[in-house]
Amino acid sequence: MMLRNAKILVCYLALFLFLQSCVAKQTTVTVTASIPPSTATPAPTATMTPLPMAVWVNGEGILLSEYQAELQRLEAAQTEMNITQTPEERQKRVLDDLVAQTLLAQAASAGGYQVTEDDIQQRVERLAERMGGAQQLTEWMAQNGYTEESFRLALRRAMAAAWQKEQIMASIPSALEQIHAQQILVFDADLAQQIYNQLQGGADFAALRWLYDPQTGGELGWFPRGYLTRSEIESAVFNLQPGQYTPVVQTDFGYHIVFVVQREAQHPLTADARRVLQQKALEEWIAKRRTESEINILVE
Repeated sequence: MMLRNAKILVCYLALFLFLQSCVAKQTTVTVTASIPPSTATPAPTATMTPLPMAVWVNGEGILLSEYQAELQRLEAAQTEMNITQTPEERQKRVLDDLVAQTLLAQAASAGGYQVTEDDIQQRVERLAERMGGAQQLTEWMAQNGYTEESFRLALRRAMAAAWQKEQIMASIPSALEQIHAQQILVFDADLAQQIYNQLQGGADFAALRWLYDPQTGGELGWFPRGYLTRSEIESAVFNLQPGQYTPVVQTDFGYHIVFVVQREAQHPLTADARRVLQQKALEEWIAKRRTESEINILVE
């Protein structure tokens, strides 16, 4: 109720200012008519002072006040969780998040998704209900640096960004080409080469993998492209067929020899693999959109 009353008050204020501007225009016309053109002094025009912005994204501004409030919230959260970041790292994180949200929301709008005032009001009412009432939500907003206007603005952008994010993540199918692989991992280059020479001489891969990893036998399971943390291994194994193994592959983990057990053009993704690919798709989408956008950061 408190939020709705505030909204009504804003509407009355807007109406009052509109009526005042109409009166000012009528007065200006009357005075100008009674003064000779050569000596007439133009009546001052009332202009609104533009609000300071932190960043512009494709012509859309993000308020400096919102950026500062986000920065304060992040710093407070990190202090509570004992996370240490430099001021520059926090600033970059907040700016990156705000720019990413804005890019997502802009794409959602371009794709036909619209957030109405009713949508925002319903979301506000649900949040108030979860917090125990409108007063609790108002207090929470004040504690977290929000005004009602900035909160609704942030909520609108977040809702549109969430919709676009879902579209990007939904582009990852439930099944993809995958490889089932096993590996021998050692930490000495000479030893790895010796093992590879043994395999080339006819040694059994299964026996050797259990010898060097008695707990799991070097089992990697099924994985699609883009899932492993080391792309060098993926590049090597996706050039192979079942029954083949890679030469020695060096990563910062050590020295790998990877054996392809099975390969399927369409194998169901595990929940974790799909989540990883969805996150990568989102990051790649944002990175690409940033290069295509005009972004002007005004804060240092």
